[in-house]
Amino acid sequence: MTKSIAIITTSTRNPRVGPHVSALIQTLLQTPATTADITLVPVDLATFRLPLYDELIIPGMINPTDSNSPQYVNAASIAWSTEIKRHDGYILVIPEYNYGLAGATKNAIDYLMHEWKGKPVAVVSYGIAGGSFASEQAAHVLGKMGLRVAGTRPKLGFAGGNGPDLVAAMIKGELGEESRTKWEGEGDVRKAFEELRGLLEG
Repeated sequence: MTKSIAIITTSTRNPRVGPHVSALIQTLLQTPATTADITLVPVDLATFRLPLYDELIIPGMINPTDSNSPQYVNAASIAWSTEIKRHDGYILVIPEYNYGLAGATKNAIDYLMHEWKGKPVAVVSYGIAGGSFASEQAAHVLGKMGLRVAGTRPKLGFAGGNGPDLVAAMIKGELGEESRTKWEGEGDVRKAFEELRGLLEG
C-alpha cells in the first residue's frame, strides 16, 4: 500500500528560501521514494495562515477521529488538522532564527496532538551553521509529543558561511548555486529518508 510523506516547509516569513530548500529535498528523494512506493507531498505552512493558537480547547482534548471528542471550530485549524492527519509520516524543513526554532514552526507543531502522535518524522534544518539549535529543539519537542524521530537530522549550512549565499537567502529568498551543489552532494538527507522509511515499515 502506498504511503504518504509530507515535506513541510515551515518558514512563513517573506522573503524566504524555505520552499527552495524543500523542493531540493523532494528532488533528492524522489527516486528512492518512488522505488519504496512512497508519495512525497509538498506542504507549505504559509498557505494555512495559522494565527497563534486560538481554539477554546487545548489540542490534547481534540481527537478528529473520535466523533465524541470536541472538534476544531476555526477554519485554519480544521484545514491544518485535515492536512496533517492524512499523511503517514513527515519531513519537517525548518529554518533557524536567533539560535532556535522559528515561532511559526513551533506554533504549527503545537496546534495539533493526535494528528501527529505515533507517526515517524525526519527533521531537516538549514541556516548559517545548519540550524543545529533549531534541529535539537524540534527533535526534543516532537519526541516528547510521541512522534518517532529519525536519528539522522540533516543540518544544511549555507556555502561560504556568512557569505553571498546566506545574503541571497535572507534578502531575496534565493538558494545559491554553491549551497545547492553542496547539499546535493551530502548524504544525510538520503540517510534520514531511509531511516524514516524504516520507521514507516516498522
